Amino acid sequence: MNAAIRVPQVRLINENNEQLGIVEKYIAVSKAREAGLDLVEVSPTADPPVCRIMDYGKWLYEQKRKAKLGQKKSQVHQAPLKEIRMRPETDKHDLDIKLNKARKFLEKGHKVQFTMMFRGRQMLHQDRGLEVMKQINESMEDVAKTERPGRLANRRITMVLFPK
Repeated sequence: MNAAIRVPQVRLINENNEQLGIVEKYIAVSKAREAGLDLVEVSPTADPPVCRIMDYGKWLYEQKRKAKLGQKKSQVHQAPLKEIRMRPETDKHDLDIKLNKARKFLEKGHKVQFTMMFRGRQMLHQDRGLEVMKQINESMEDVAKTERPGRLANRRITMVLFPK
């Protein structure tokens, strides 16, 4: 960039992408300064090297912005995971409210993880928890498919649904 360019002659491209031909390096640097921009070596392997008059800071900013935008777009493909927690003795009405919330998440395109947590003596009634998970799965069949069926791990039963 600018004075760091070591070759005596360069092929010059101005800020409007017009070729000005092969010129001495000091002439190219002075033209860049007149325009209030930088002389940037674009293709150092060419004979003679190709240099362009441009705003280097602005160009760097745009490159970083494009990279960040590319990262954003690559992450969009993952459906966010929403979790709904409950206990094995959750009342019918409370369960209906949780199912309605899950239905809304699924309609928006989110995955939903149902987590049933057990404490103390509730561990004796794991079959009741699996039964509730089966009911949830049956009631959500119209809007969701099962990604991971309900299974016990430590003191929790987890089940993951994703939208159809």
